Amino acid sequence: MDSPVIDGALDLLRGGEIEVLGLLPYSSNYTFLARLTDGDRATLAVYKPRRGERPLWDFPTGTLAQREVGAWLVSEATRWHLVPPTVLRTDAPMGPGSMQLFIDHDPERHYLVLMEERLESFQTFAAFDVIINNADRKAGHVIDDVTGRLWAVDHGIAFHVDPKLRTVIWQFAGERLGPEVRAGLETVGARLADGNGLGGELAALLSRPEADATLARVEALLVEDRFPAPAGDRPLPWPLV
Repeated sequence: MDSPVIDGALDLLRGGEIEVLGLLPYSSNYTFLARLTDGDRATLAVYKPRRGERPLWDFPTGTLAQREVGAWLVSEATRWHLVPPTVLRTDAPMGPGSMQLFIDHDPERHYLVLMEERLESFQTFAAFDVIINNADRKAGHVIDDVTGRLWAVDHGIAFHVDPKLRTVIWQFAGERLGPEVRAGLETVGARLADGNGLGGELAALLSRPEADATLARVEALLVEDRFPAPAGDRPLPWPLV
């Protein structure tokens, strides 16, 4: 897909030799920093092995890595390019898992800080969380890199068929969708409706009901033409950061 990604990063993620450097702190599941190399090319990546996932009562065991990849596929299909390149590696040292391009960032600059500087930049993030049904958008899952580009990370708890939206990004609740948001929704909706395209990819990666539910959320958001308001008794993740 036509994503403005660092040259060669996706090739390294898919086929580079993997060296696990160590465990990353503050993760509920086992998450590792890895170095991927191919000749004189190298990049850092976040490796989340399937066998390091903490079981959840409401998500099928061993599927969080696939959900990370699914979030990247959807992000690319919207053309918002919010999620760093993410692939599934079956040949990784600690078993199959997701491999995501590592984004160098200051952990103190999370959503609750960034929203004060550029709130309108987060309309696409809010819409993205709705369509993937993100159940865990903490403030720390939104970062900016050294160039100031914004990224969304940590999407293992998403795509459930039941409403699960828990996010810190409620500032647009009730507002009309902007043109960039509508354009992205229309694009991803067409791709999700294609059983041989993104719709088929998500169904194979997750399940057919989850792929169908993703398309249904896109269509509903376009019809409503407004960002949803918080619903249920748990609209916020915990902890917030």
